[in-house]
Amino acid sequence: MAKIGDLLSSEPTLSFEFFPPKSDEAQRSLEKTVAELAETHPSFVSVTYGAGGSTRERTRDVVVDICTNQPFPAMAHLTCVGHTREDLRALLEDYRDHGVENILALAGDPPADGSPAGGDFTYALELVELVREVGGFSIGVAAHPEVHPRSADRPSDRGHLAAKLAAADFALTQFFFHAEDYLRMVDELSALGCDKPVLPGVIPVVNPVSVKRFAVMNGARTPDDLWDRLEATADPAERLRIAVDHCAGLVTELLDAGVPGIHLYTLNQAAAALGVIEQAGLGR
Repeated sequence: MAKIGDLLSSEPTLSFEFFPPKSDEAQRSLEKTVAELAETHPSFVSVTYGAGGSTRERTRDVVVDICTNQPFPAMAHLTCVGHTREDLRALLEDYRDHGVENILALAGDPPADGSPAGGDFTYALELVELVREVGGFSIGVAAHPEVHPRSADRPSDRGHLAAKLAAADFALTQFFFHAEDYLRMVDELSALGCDKPVLPGVIPVVNPVSVKRFAVMNGARTPDDLWDRLEATADPAERLRIAVDHCAGLVTELLDAGVPGIHLYTLNQAAAALGVIEQAGLGR
């Protein structure tokens, strides 16, 4: 397998994000999607981790299966809030024993009811330090181009991100819709002396209701004109075309700006990602 930090140092990467399935039918659908997207020869893929570790075993199984059966690595998302050091050390050692070499270290969300999260961690940086201690991994952290929704202000947000990146190998952004937000973030990090690669994450808006909900949660600005066009049609094929056109345009703008790669949020569906890849000239 390969470490993402090394991949980013050689050429622009292409990668995809999946979430772990919740049923046998969803598992078969994910396997089909992975097989279809494997034809584009991605640099790597990533697999999300449910709130509070709710998908811990499913995430682990998908990551290990991809690393075992595909020619590209899978990066495991891992959150730390609500977990003990002992539990996460055991999981990291299990990943390492199964050939997994890439971890996206995340704090995770506190309980929605405001109750104490418990566990041994508060910040993602503490998880980065544990992953380094266990050893053998390339480590990514999360970045929010438009500032993390729980940050006190922009300067402190960028300072925290620069500190995480100093300890990690790269960052991966939450999805966004305006290239200037990503480019401004990179400039702000550079001004702080941080030059680690930050991969832009983008999403084709095939499901505007779900994506809008995620965008509100993460503080991402959504283009009104895009949503107007998506909501004006009930034709799935037309909605797919609109989503692909917009996402491919954003990808082209980012590539022209010299980004280190493109990370596509797939929602476990291949069609939109394949359309963006074809229209933007991605894939190898």
